[in-house]
Amino acid sequence: MSTIKAPSLSSLHRETRLVHSGTLRSQYGETSDALFLTQGFVYASAEECAARFTGDDPGFQYSRLSNPTVSAFEQRMAELEGAEAARATASGMAAVTAAMLAPLQAGDHVVASRAMFGSCRYVVEDLLPRYGIESTLIDGLDLDAWQRAVRPNTKTFFLESPTNPTLDVLDISAIAEIAHGANARLVVDNVFATPLWQSPLELGADVVVYSATKHIDGQGRCLGGVILASQALIEEQIQMFLRQTGPSLSPFNAWVMLKGLETLGVRVERQTANAAAIADALAGHPKLARLVYPGRADHPQAATIAKQMRGGSTLVGFGVKGGQAAAFRFLNALKLVKISNNLGDARSLITHPATTTHQRLKPEIRAELNIDDGFLRLSAGLEHQDDLIADLLAALDQI
Repeated sequence: MSTIKAPSLSSLHRETRLVHSGTLRSQYGETSDALFLTQGFVYASAEECAARFTGDDPGFQYSRLSNPTVSAFEQRMAELEGAEAARATASGMAAVTAAMLAPLQAGDHVVASRAMFGSCRYVVEDLLPRYGIESTLIDGLDLDAWQRAVRPNTKTFFLESPTNPTLDVLDISAIAEIAHGANARLVVDNVFATPLWQSPLELGADVVVYSATKHIDGQGRCLGGVILASQALIEEQIQMFLRQTGPSLSPFNAWVMLKGLETLGVRVERQTANAAAIADALAGHPKLARLVYPGRADHPQAATIAKQMRGGSTLVGFGVKGGQAAAFRFLNALKLVKISNNLGDARSLITHPATTTHQRLKPEIRAELNIDDGFLRLSAGLEHQDDLIADLLAALDQI
């Protein structure tokens, strides 16, 4: 892997690192990050070319392996997250798959919280066993369940926190301690918390993954993902996997992500404030069966949230009374909030997990995960909170 490092800004505040980390200016001294839209590079001599491929020359070879714009995004993410290294991928699921599969081999065992995004569950429950990697799904909130699931061949723990879509918050530091006691690594999907509100590596996690498609881009433009971990794990396991299998982030998408990072702080703060206001406005509504928001005192894991998160979430979960029929009437009555399975966008988006993100799961499994037919997941956007609340309350009046 060839990269050119910009000066480290790791001692500065997150908001400053979001704007300045990883910036590599060309000879023209541009203000905005440069976009190196190229698939390959040329060399001054055969000797220089050979040195690039052996790693003796720190330049770039081929954009599937490394690219200046992608490298800038990786460095900015690493400094933001407090990681030794980062590698970008073509999507969030490419990041999850590479982070899980690259360090494992046939005969290994994975323990994972069963409350997770449907595609993540597919990787753990269906894909890994095809390659001889066993997996066990447990109740991630039950620390004893993590310990009981450990086997002599357990190599990886995997979790999301907050979980998709029910917004449970798992105790990352306690689970990391169990994982390390079993000589296993802990992989955390931190998408719902964002780098602004939670730092899993500081809590003991070994690997953090993001779908950069969500808050990092944050405006519904393109796909991307990123893996953050130690230099050793990235160089010895992740990099070779990405190099040979090719789920690379395009330079253009990396440039979009760099632009997104510059405003991540102000966007997430506004979205979190909107989500909190929506949660307070909807709490106790007679047509709701339940409401969950990580910033409220009535969240079931409020103590864990206070310990490990710096803020709430941009997402709110709530269940309408009357099941799927009532949920669909509510969705169809919305005017401002849009129906979409995406999240972390400038627009407020809402989805019905039982028929979208978790539709492939059997009804009894969805029931086990507390995803009933009336449950909805709302991603707060940047609109004025009063307009959003008015839209949601008016739609509730229609069911």
